[in-house]
Amino acid sequence: MKVTAQLYGQFLVSSQVNYTGTYLAEHLEGLSHDNVRYFLKTRRFTPRQLWQQVRPQVMLSARGYVLFDDTVLDKHHSRRIELVRRQYSGNAHGVIAGIGLVTCVYVNPETDQFWLIDYRLFAPDTDGKTKLDHVADMLGQLAPRSIPYRTVLMDSWYATTALFKWLLDEGKTFYCPLKSNRLVDDSGGQQPYQPVACLCWSAAEVEAGKILKVKGMPKDFKLKLFRVLVSTHRTDYLLTNEVEPLHTAAAEHESSVRWTIEQFHRELKQLTGVQACQCRLARSQRNHIALAVRAWTCLKQAAYQTKQTVYQLKQGFLDEYMRHELRQPSLAFA
Repeated sequence: MKVTAQLYGQFLVSSQVNYTGTYLAEHLEGLSHDNVRYFLKTRRFTPRQLWQQVRPQVMLSARGYVLFDDTVLDKHHSRRIELVRRQYSGNAHGVIAGIGLVTCVYVNPETDQFWLIDYRLFAPDTDGKTKLDHVADMLGQLAPRSIPYRTVLMDSWYATTALFKWLLDEGKTFYCPLKSNRLVDDSGGQQPYQPVACLCWSAAEVEAGKILKVKGMPKDFKLKLFRVLVSTHRTDYLLTNEVEPLHTAAAEHESSVRWTIEQFHRELKQLTGVQACQCRLARSQRNHIALAVRAWTCLKQAAYQTKQTVYQLKQGFLDEYMRHELRQPSLAFA
């Protein structure tokens, strides 16, 4: 029996807990684990194919948000899988062995729906590209694909002056957190640059933010910084180029859309087995990840159509099995 993208993708959509090639082979007559392994190492699936699949589904908006972030696909039990490298994982709160995945999510604020529209694998030993290079690549794909958007949201890792300048040249708005040691000047050039955490804040500035210059940005260009008290032990700093009348609560609300991409990462890992492939070859890993993100796209679209969460949708696959077992149990209790 021949493995196809349709078959493998259907397996990732339908399986509940086991996403290995062995498990797939055990449930189809005439299929072996070697067939699955051969399929994964000889095919070539790319991020462009994801866009071709999702393009008819995306409802675009001139007020759309574009979100960038990365996550680590946990491979800490692996020793010989290509693409695996030690890197920091926010989920694990430490350095683990895994495959880095940089993602781009599009959010329509009018429908409150979101879609994965692009992704890249972080493999600097193979292609020499940093995560910032991948973000630049994906940003560069938005205009050719005629994707309208107004605001870009990102993590502090991507808050570079080069990216800020690019977004300003494109006429886009951005919101991003700044690390506490980022150098800024709120004195109009009267004092040296100082870390964000060392700034003094009046009550009015805590409420409405303060205008300042970030080191490395053009001399006459000002940005607005907000101080957000998360708890008694944590203070966040939020930067934006939207300097029109805007108070801290409104800036927090805009920035909160960024957590949508964390929701995507959680759903992808929990529902598609994106981390489960144990094939050693880089091509096999790339193909498995490509089909896993497309499986999530399939689940998400069906969830929107049926007005369910993706968790409700996937767990619902077992409903008919449960009804059958209650009516005619395979193993009787007594």
